[in-house]
Amino acid sequence: MFQFTTSSALLILLGFYGVTFLLTLTIGKKQENADGYMTANGSVGFGMSAASMTATWIWAASFYAAASSGYKYGLSGAIHYGFWGALMILFIYPFGRRFRKLAPNAHTLAEIMHARHGSSSQMVLAGSNIVGSVISLMVNFTAAGALVDILSPLSFVQGVMIAGFGVLTYTLWSGFRASVFTDFAQLVAMILAAVIIIPMIFFQLGGPTLFEEGMPNLTLEQQDFFSTTAILEQGAPYFVAVLAYAIGNQTIAQRLFAVREDLIKPSFITATIGYGSIVIGLGMLGLLALFAGVTPIDGDLNNLIPQMAATYLPPVMVGVLFIMVIGSLSSTADSDLSALSAIIMTDVYGKHITKNNPDPLKMLWVGRLTMVVAALLGVVFASLKLDILAMLIFVGALWGSIVFPVIVSLYWNRVTNAAFTTSVAVSFVLFLVVRFDLLPIEGAIAMFFELFAAVGGGVVLGLMAFGFFGRMAGLIIGLITAVVLVFFTVGFLREYTVLLSSLTAYGASAVVCTIMTLLSKAPDFDFNSIDQRVIEFHKEEA
Repeated sequence: MFQFTTSSALLILLGFYGVTFLLTLTIGKKQENADGYMTANGSVGFGMSAASMTATWIWAASFYAAASSGYKYGLSGAIHYGFWGALMILFIYPFGRRFRKLAPNAHTLAEIMHARHGSSSQMVLAGSNIVGSVISLMVNFTAAGALVDILSPLSFVQGVMIAGFGVLTYTLWSGFRASVFTDFAQLVAMILAAVIIIPMIFFQLGGPTLFEEGMPNLTLEQQDFFSTTAILEQGAPYFVAVLAYAIGNQTIAQRLFAVREDLIKPSFITATIGYGSIVIGLGMLGLLALFAGVTPIDGDLNNLIPQMAATYLPPVMVGVLFIMVIGSLSSTADSDLSALSAIIMTDVYGKHITKNNPDPLKMLWVGRLTMVVAALLGVVFASLKLDILAMLIFVGALWGSIVFPVIVSLYWNRVTNAAFTTSVAVSFVLFLVVRFDLLPIEGAIAMFFELFAAVGGGVVLGLMAFGFFGRMAGLIIGLITAVVLVFFTVGFLREYTVLLSSLTAYGASAVVCTIMTLLSKAPDFDFNSIDQRVIEFHKEEA
């Protein structure tokens, strides 16, 4: 199996991050402003916005977890990952237009929650965003370490540290603007590499004859394109998880607030198509490995892609793939750093420490310090070498607790702060109980959670229908789905803990939030006041 020499690996890594750093110097300003650092002043155009969204979400998970899915679940595995991930991007745009209409100058969703409900709801959302972005950083740096460990004499930890330092260097000064600018170049490189590498590996493995000769390597479930196991263990949990990503992840919200308002729809639709096409192709690498009878090194599915490249590609193309993977994880890692800096700048320093009267210069340095601390945390946590696909589904399910309360708060003027925070807290506790088997999931206890899960399924499809077709369609589809699912979930879903816990988070938050809102006697909220409470931290001089 091919490996780079230590000097070659270092040259590629330093060359990639060095060139990226030089690119950011062309857009750097001696005096950055806070709004530009967080959202590029809401003026990003169509091409840059679509490319940035696509590149941000073609991350370590898109490579490693998509391939893992194809390898583990066979014919349908790669499709599940790429298709539902693409749907996540599409899901946000109808709600995104609502967010921008209510608060054109917002920097984070948590900032809007502060204007809608107050500090507690804001910090619930901001806290979940922080946890998610740190885990995302950890996942990306883990992927870098695995890649470097397989393809060079450098150790896993050394790979993690180089990636962490490299991403920090080019993102630190210009923040979000640097992230968007470099995303475009990184996406172009990824597309070109994928178009070349995937067919090369396919023909190295024998071309079309591989499917016939390798079919005995697949189980009956893996051969079934509509495999029940794949749907219940991978497709459905990931479908539920990625919808939560659309609301819970600040990297998406940041791009939503950065793109010109009239370009939200075309930018997100283009990113949906681009992401789905590329990631489904990347997932096919895992399927090819399954057909070829490849066994991952040390039994770790995270090693699958670098192992396939090192075994079946010539050295030059291994180098191309090396750059492609580093580019993909870097494009997301820099977005996570930008997201975390925006949250701390806006929701902690801007709203809580200075009470809406921040010093713009100090605010910038707060953001930069946040990036340094976040990068260090990502590197430290990456040393745990956790499974990427498992972490992805866990974070998505965690965010499932906030999806319904966030969306309904910005459409229904009766939702209160107490309804928001209580529903999130209750659903999160119930999620943890199921996900980690804190109670025996059997008998009446199992039925209790399965009923909530049925409601959760209705909430997921109902929200999607609401976003695209309006309130009445959302209510009808949500109610019908919940009722139908009762007959399928009770007595059955307890065997699939990941899916049960994810749907429970949605269902419990929706039930608690709705009941508390209906019982509340608080006055109706005036949505026009949100824009008045969300401020620009810096205005350009005329």
